[in-house]
Parts: sequence; structure tokens; C-alpha cells
Amino acid sequence: MMSEEIKSAEETESAGNFIHTFVKEDVAPGGRFEGKTVHTRFPPEPNGYLHIGHAKAICIDFGTAEKFDGLCNLRMDDTNPTKEDVEYVDAIREDIQWLGFSWDDRFYYASDYFPKMYELAEKLIREGFAYVCELTQEQFREYRGDLTHPARSPYRDRPAEESLDLFHRMRAGEFEDGRMTLRAKIDLTSGNFNMRDPVIYRINHMAHHRTGTEWCVYPMYDFAHPIEDAVEGVTHSLCSLEFEDHRPLYDWVIEHINLPAKPRQIEFARLGINNTVMSKRKLRQLVENNYVSGWDDPRLPTLCGLRRRGYTPASIRNFCERIGVAKVNSTVEYGFLEHCLREDLNENARRAMAVLDPVKLVLTNYPEDKTERFDVENNPERPEAGTRPVSFSRELWIEREDFMEVPEKKYFRLFPGNEVRLKTAYVVKCTGCEKDENGNITVVYAEYDPETRGGNTPDGRKVKSTIHWVDAKTSVDAEVRLYDSLFTVPDPEAGDFLEELNPNSLKALNGCKVEPWLAEEKAPAAFQFLRQGYFCLDSRDSKPGHPVFNRSVSLKDGFKKKK
Repeated sequence: MMSEEIKSAEETESAGNFIHTFVKEDVAPGGRFEGKTVHTRFPPEPNGYLHIGHAKAICIDFGTAEKFDGLCNLRMDDTNPTKEDVEYVDAIREDIQWLGFSWDDRFYYASDYFPKMYELAEKLIREGFAYVCELTQEQFREYRGDLTHPARSPYRDRPAEESLDLFHRMRAGEFEDGRMTLRAKIDLTSGNFNMRDPVIYRINHMAHHRTGTEWCVYPMYDFAHPIEDAVEGVTHSLCSLEFEDHRPLYDWVIEHINLPAKPRQIEFARLGINNTVMSKRKLRQLVENNYVSGWDDPRLPTLCGLRRRGYTPASIRNFCERIGVAKVNSTVEYGFLEHCLREDLNENARRAMAVLDPVKLVLTNYPEDKTERFDVENNPERPEAGTRPVSFSRELWIEREDFMEVPEKKYFRLFPGNEVRLKTAYVVKCTGCEKDENGNITVVYAEYDPETRGGNTPDGRKVKSTIHWVDAKTSVDAEVRLYDSLFTVPDPEAGDFLEELNPNSLKALNGCKVEPWLAEEKAPAAFQFLRQGYFCLDSRDSKPGHPVFNRSVSLKDGFKKKK
């Protein structure tokens, strides 16, 4: 059972954006930011690759700035050196640019502000708003209290001079990890546990990816984040719903740091999608334990994985816009994301013919030395895309499933005595087949009707089925990868997600036959393989002489509006 309601198509399509309403009120005459430029920021932690959930936040942060002719900063929230790395910084920048957003020269690191944050922490100590605490983690939990009992700390009334001295010694590396923390002095009786003298600095002797060993004390996110926003002049700090209970602490820091900017924090619901996981910890587990081929595995919801799968920036931005911005958590059907991609590719992807499970079709009455060419539309949705020549000769490749020696009921494709239309070419009539010693079909025979060039039937006879084909003379071999959901259940995070991995999430087909021009294309070129789906060249494994195509999404749209 899903823990959150899955949004239907109608709910998804009608979603709005309450953030824009708030911002509009703030910049209106008499509003808290009257006369100011709307200024937002996107602050990812560089400890992993961005996923589709981050895309929603990116579109909200950068999109809000765009809507109000404002500014949006990109800031790496690198206040925890434990798992942060420049690899993730580079990947984050690439993903945001790929989505079509720009931060110009407004690129920052939280670590840029370490000296300023330390200075402000000293100020809080001197003014009696912070103190050094020596409780261990176990004692901290013990003294935290509950809804009917206040928290406690035997160090709360420590003199400012003593706390300041200890804080300097923490900075100098005199104490081991966990030995001391700096806590804000707020309210030990607060019903909001985030306000019960929260930790704002901790000791960590691990080297930082930018500052090395210069620092061994690091600010907590709840202390660092409002300072960064205020220093950068951010007006609207847009963040996910789990920070709603942290907003009083955000406002407390803003009130006590004596910086001119006073940002407003607004929270929105995170994006949930069924049939996948978006926890960085779980994604890291999948990657590091080789359940997938890397962060860009096309089965993952990471932006680099979706990009390699063939998702387009337009499809993802359209998806994020259409699901809207809400205050209540919900889960969106993965099928709606596919629906948005299918819409984009249907309009923009070039058409091509590819045979994934080939069997030879020989037209016995077609001249052996003859080759024809047909002009075929590259995209019927866009006439301006023009046409391409497709060669046709005596021997063709067709899909194995398009022939049955003994047809089932309502099977209208090739079988002895039946006619089909070869897409854009001729009507052909099956005359028989050959098999190998194991009974497998190796060759299908047919005769073509020269009067039906272009697929027309001058005598008006009805042909019930049209199949695609590739010329055996000119076709090239390709590898095609068919992807399915990585998990077998809609909510893999409800239990042990590793137990729900789909063993059939990837099927690699070798010896597929495709039109020759496809081998000359380069990633991320997208195509509709007729009757097969939408495909793209694999950006990592496709090479000259060995094209590899990933199926981005099927042709059939399974996303339906509820009646």
C-alpha cells in the first residue's frame, strides 16, 4: 500500500503554484519586498547526483526568478565534508545547464562563508545567545526531554568568556570529533524541538573538498543556510516541506546575525514518484554495490540517467510545470513523466525503421540486381523536417513476430497466403518459409505486387496490416537496450527496496538491423523507431561501427485520466 495518495492525471494537470502568489504579494506596493528584485537560490549539497526530485526544486527556484525578472543563485551547500566531492559539483552544474537554466556569475559555495559564519557564531556567544556544550550524543538524547518535559543542559549558563575560549580551542583542533558542540540558546521548553537549543557548530576533522584541513569545525545547515541567504541578498528562500518546522530557527538566526537582508522562507511539497527511489543514500547503495552500471544508469531517476535514457530538458521542465507546486505531499505516477516525454518526442523526434528481432524476407519475384529508393517523411508532425531516401531491394529484414506459419485467430500479419503492406513500399503476399533443424524460421518468402508502389492498391482490395522493414543490402547491425522499471512494486521504499529489484529491468538485443544513416548519428539524437518506441543513442557505449540505442519510452501511452 502506498503511503501517499497517487495524483491522478486531472489533479496533476490542474495543479497551481502558490509560491508565485506569495511572491507577487511580497513585491506589490506595501509588500515586504516592495521595490526589490526577486532573488532566489538553488542550494544542493554536492554529495551525490541530482535526480528528478531536484529538477522540481530547480524549476521552482530558477523558474520563480525568471517569472518575476529576478535572479537565482547556484550555491553548493558544502558544510559537511563527509561525502562531498568536486565530482558532484561538476555533475550538478552540468545538469542544471542541461535543463536550460543559468546562474551567470552567481555561483557560490557555502564554504565561501566559513570565516563569516565563524565570526557571527562568536558574536552570538558574546551576546549570550550561544554556548559551548559538552554533552555526548547519548546524553544529548537523554536530556532532550519530551512534549511534557523541557530539555536540559548543564552547560547552558556557562559564562560567555569561557564558551568563547572553548570555541576558539575547538577551531584550533584541540578537541576530538564529538567532544563539544556550539548550541544556540533559544528555548528549552519549546514544543518545536528544533528550537530547544539546537547545535549550530560541530567538530569534524575530515578534510574538506575545497578548504582541506583549514577548518575542523563546521556550521550546521540550519545555522549556515539563513546566513548564506542573507549575505547573498536572497528575498525568497524556497525549500521542501521538511524544513517547515525549521522555519522558526531560520527566522531566529536571521534576527540575531545583524545582516541587512531578511529573506522569507517558503516551503513546498517534495516530488514523489512511484516505481522508483529518490533517497540519495539508496541511490548510492544501488551504484556502489553495482546493482546498476553507475549514476547515469538509464534505469535511475538521476538527471544524468534520464538524459542517457533519452529524456529531454523540455519534457522534464514540462513535467515539473504541469504537476504544479503544492503544500501537501503526494506521489505522481511515473507514467505521467513518460507521457510528457512521449509528447515531446512525438513532435520532435525523427522517424526511422529498425528491426529488433530480425528474420530474412525474400521477395522471390523482385529482380535480384534491382534497388529502389522511397522518399520517407522524417517526421509527419513537422513537414519542415523534410524527407530521407530509404532503399528497397529483393532481400529485407522484418520482425520475427510479424510472421506466423500457422496464424492465431485475428492475426493479420504475414502467414502463407496472406497479404501485408510493407510500410511506404509495396503490398506483398507470403508464399512460405524455411526452417533450421530446430524448427526455427530462418527465411520468409513472399511475392510483391509491382502495381502497389507506395503501398496503394489500385484495385481497392483491403490489406489489414502494415509492417516495417529494413533493406538487407544497406542495413547496419546495432545493439538495442529495452528498459523496464527497476523495481517490481509501486512503492519499493515501503520495505527492503533491494528485495524488490526487477531482474528483467534491462534487456539487451544484439544483431538488430537499422537504417544505415542511424549509425552516423551522435548522442543525444532521438528517434521514433516505427512500431517500436522512442530511442536515443547511448552517450556512453555507442561507438562508430557499434551503435547502441536505448529505448526512452514506448509508443503506447499508459497514462490515462481517471473518469
